[in-house]
Amino acid sequence: MMSKGTCKSRYEKLATDREIYLNRARECARLTIHALMPENGHTGASRLYTPYQSIGARGVNNLSAKLMLSLFPPNTPFFRYSIDDYTLEELAQDPTARAKVEEALNTRERAVQTEIESSSLRPKLNETFKQLIVCGNALVTFPKDDGMRLFTMDKYVIKRGPSGNVLEVIIKEEIHKDALPEEILEILPKNADEDMLPSESDKGDKNVFELFTKYYRDGKKFRGYQEINGMIVPKSEGAWDIKRAPFLALTWSLIDGEDWARSYVEEYKGDLVTAEGLSRAVVEGAAASSKVLFLVNPNGVTEEKDLAESENLDVITGMEQDVSVLQIQKGADMQVAQSVLQETIQRLSFAFLLNSAIQRQAERVTAEEIRRMAQELEDALGGNFANFSQELQLPLVQRTEDRMEKEKRLPKLPKGVVEPQITTGLEALGRGHDLTKIQVFIKEVIMPLGEQGISRLNIDDLIKRGGTSLGIDMDGLVKSAEQIAQEQQAAQQEAQNAQMMDMVKQAVGPAAKGAVDAATKGAE
Repeated sequence: MMSKGTCKSRYEKLATDREIYLNRARECARLTIHALMPENGHTGASRLYTPYQSIGARGVNNLSAKLMLSLFPPNTPFFRYSIDDYTLEELAQDPTARAKVEEALNTRERAVQTEIESSSLRPKLNETFKQLIVCGNALVTFPKDDGMRLFTMDKYVIKRGPSGNVLEVIIKEEIHKDALPEEILEILPKNADEDMLPSESDKGDKNVFELFTKYYRDGKKFRGYQEINGMIVPKSEGAWDIKRAPFLALTWSLIDGEDWARSYVEEYKGDLVTAEGLSRAVVEGAAASSKVLFLVNPNGVTEEKDLAESENLDVITGMEQDVSVLQIQKGADMQVAQSVLQETIQRLSFAFLLNSAIQRQAERVTAEEIRRMAQELEDALGGNFANFSQELQLPLVQRTEDRMEKEKRLPKLPKGVVEPQITTGLEALGRGHDLTKIQVFIKEVIMPLGEQGISRLNIDDLIKRGGTSLGIDMDGLVKSAEQIAQEQQAAQQEAQNAQMMDMVKQAVGPAAKGAVDAATKGAE
């Protein structure tokens, strides 16, 4: 056991740099879903702010759901294993060997996909997308005894290099003494209740302690350890390859030179603030307008008591001119506010893809609908899909492989020969755009020309491009021109042989019959 005591002080120093980004994230959460990033010191009994508009919450939920559906389609692998070109060239010489290899890789794909689906990662991934959309940052870890853990911005600090690569991460957890494992309890002094500092949020509860987990870059590896009470937890130190680190520091829009990223909500914060202010004004104005007050002339003959206590169809003494209804006379101003509010909501609806009518409200959504939705997301979100492919999807597959291999539930593969390749997101979208262009070209250009247009098409090339745009390995699937020519030649040869046999039978038939007749007469 070694004592360092540096995590707490280092965490507090980096937390100061985090504060401005954290406050910005809380402002974005306040306008959308406040529970995603509440104020400091929040507990389960704290009252959260309720916005006057729901467009922010609807937009976040809608965008996160579409990201989940397009990046992690249900019951469909979002990755496949690809073989390097040299090995693929060797396998091409033996079609039987290649088929066996592809069958084995397909079995491995299904095993990893089943492991991911059975690990209940979807709810955590959905929550991760919400954190990225609203706050712009999220930290995901892969502990040994659990599939995945999510830490929000207020639970960790991070230090990045000039190009955005992670140099240091420190996670802070508040754990009750009864929940600490035995190896941690053993290093605590017997008088821990007096010696250890309580966490700030528990206000004097000396049974709740701060556990720090630190990961830092050391050359081409990441090293890490846990620390409590200034001492390193036994058996917590470890080292990992950079691409196999047990954490993912996810970002939405990271600017070079900054440790923390910006969120999608921050880009539309102006419209959200406008919608919040106008919604409040319209709601409060409508409430004021809905209040009905009768004014009675004190010098008139109508009595206030008679007016208040009278029932419907009652007859009382009074004059119509003595009674009037209080009105705020702000109808024109309310219409202006309502018009600007509708325009703002419309802009936000386009930003959060709430106006999309691609996906049907049905139990089964076709793959084409998912592909078109992914195209719409890429058009709206720019290069975020490329970010998710490299920072989330591929590492998730790699971490799942590592865990299954260590548990001997998956055979190890030779390094550099077979690698997982993401088939959703940016790569799928690029192929999807190509397929759409091919379909539009055929429909708008070729079909109007009729047979003349179809005759100008190179069918072999069209089939290859269509299969490639769908992500299908076309090698060996579609017959080549040489194979078709050989089959046609073989069919022609067979037809010629059959024709010759018929001619022989026709020619030999009369001669054979004459020979039989002659033999019959000779016997008589």
